[in-house]
This record gives sequence, structure tokens and C-alpha cells, in this order.
Amino acid sequence: MTPCEARPPLTSPWRLGSLELDNRLVLAPLAGIGKWFVRLQAKRYGAGLVVSEMVSSHGLVRGNERTLREFLRIHPDEHPVSIQLFGDDPAVMREAAAIVQTAGADAIDINMGCPVRKVCRAGAGAALLEDPDRAVALARAAVEGSGLPVTCKLRSGLVPGDRSGVALAHRLAAEAGVAGIGFHPRHASQQHKGRPDYALAARLCEELSVPVVLSGGLHDDERVLAAWQEVGAEAVMLARGALGNPWLFARLLGRYEGEPSPAEVFDELERVIAGAVELMGVERADHYLRKFYPWYAERLRPYFPKSLRTRLCEAATVADARAVIEELRQRAAALRAAA
Repeated sequence: MTPCEARPPLTSPWRLGSLELDNRLVLAPLAGIGKWFVRLQAKRYGAGLVVSEMVSSHGLVRGNERTLREFLRIHPDEHPVSIQLFGDDPAVMREAAAIVQTAGADAIDINMGCPVRKVCRAGAGAALLEDPDRAVALARAAVEGSGLPVTCKLRSGLVPGDRSGVALAHRLAAEAGVAGIGFHPRHASQQHKGRPDYALAARLCEELSVPVVLSGGLHDDERVLAAWQEVGAEAVMLARGALGNPWLFARLLGRYEGEPSPAEVFDELERVIAGAVELMGVERADHYLRKFYPWYAERLRPYFPKSLRTRLCEAATVADARAVIEELRQRAAALRAAA
């Protein structure tokens, strides 16, 4: 479908290989964030497909206990779920894909766009844009090893003007048997800065024989809907815009209006805290959750002054965060009673 044609609603079903997906919204793979309880949250608010954080193919094949226990934890209510793998060795990728299939995943995504130096130095992520033969071999190995629909998430290139990601997308569709392409139309050196090149993404959607899922710059309802109309992708992938904001999924699907109440924000944050503590224990959760508090504090901006929201943002431990949440709950209740 070209971008000038009538667009189906985001609520309409679509196919990704053998998967029939209920709608066109996908939770993006969020490195260091997308654990089972984050994915389940997105699913509860309507995401048609959820994708895990990056998982090392080498870690899975080595049988690393933490990798297997934490990164392959799949909740029965989050299906359909895709596990994102990264790596540089096709033989290892084939074996890792089989492990993922056995763990109960519905699909596999291969990261070919991460610009983080540590990942690229290992020959994975965006480094694969410079090694398309290896990239194709990795994707083909995942297809053969798992029997699942396999997608690859790409950047447009490495530096300004580079279109190696576009060329690789064509090869992956033609030679590796992938079911779809996740496309972030920024070059890797941009990280997340600057406007994505949606015109480039639109051309890829017109040319490619498999579905394209659009990523990049989709921070709010207006931008998602505008890009959906402009690009002509089969689906859109919500990443940073959904951090602490699962209501974005529900609004785009017509299931929710407006902004969440303080109680709704507190309830969702409490769910995240409980999931993190259950998965990794209190001590590790203390550190892991610190990045979450500012995302939820942003949702509280209409209700509480900056001084109170800052206390939540700066909570050093789970106990500290829960104490602030309880205090804010009581303040919100007092304000309602006085109204």
C-alpha cells in the first residue's frame, strides 16, 4: 500500500508471516526496559504485538542463568510476543532462535540498528549495516532455527546520506525469508535526535515485498497519526512515547480519552514496581526502577507541583518510591474531598 492510498484504521488486523495480529500498534524493543511486566502493561492497554528488550544470542546459547531466567520470561497474557535477539554469529543465532521458540515466543526480531558502541564493537546492531552478507546469514539462521516469523529492525544507515539500511532491507526480504522489517528512518549517528526521514520510509514501504513497521519520533498521538498517514507502513512501533504512558496505546485505539488520573498513574507504577521486585529482587530493583520514576512523574505534572514530583524522580529505593506514592495518593484524596 502506498501512502497516498486510504489508510486502514490502526484498529484493523494485519498479518506478520503466520501471525494474525489484532491491530497495528507494536511495543518497540526497549533495551534495558522491555521486561515481561512492561510488555504486559502495553498489552493490557491494547498493543497488538509486544517485543522484548535486546537479548544476547551468545548468552542464550551459553546457558547464562540470568539471561534465561529474566530475558526469556514470558507471561501467558502477553501473547503474541516477539523476542529481540542480537549477535554476530549465524550458527549461534540459529541455536538461540531454537531456544526462543522453545521458550514460547511467537516471533523473533533481530536487532540490526542499535548504535550503542558496545553492541557495534561486537559486530552486532548497527554494525551489521556494514556487513550485509552476515546480516542476511543471521536472519536466515533465525528463520531456519525457529520456524517462527522473523523480523529485523534497521536504521536507514550509519551516517548522513548513507542508505545501507534500505539496501539491506531489500536483501533481507528477498534472500533471508524475513516476515517483516522494522524501520527507523534515522541514521545511527543521530541516535534519537532530529526528525526521522519519513519520506524515505514511505519509499521503502512502496518497494518492499514484506510489511514494514515504522519506528522513530512517534512520541504522542498527533505524531503517530500523522506518520501513519504519511508513510504507508503496515504498523507503527511505539517506543519512548510509551514509557510511563501506556495510555497512548489505548487512546490511539479509541479505548481511552484524555490523560490518566493520579490514581491511575500510581496504580500502573505500583504494578511496575511489583513486577521488578518479583523478577530481580529488591536490591536490584532499587537501581533498575530509578529510570522509571521520571516517566510516571511526567504524567503527574497536571496534578502536583515540581517539588513533589521531584521527590518521586529522586527516590533511591523501592521503599522510598512507595512512601512518596502513598503520600501523593493521600494528597490527591484530600484535594478530591475538598473540591
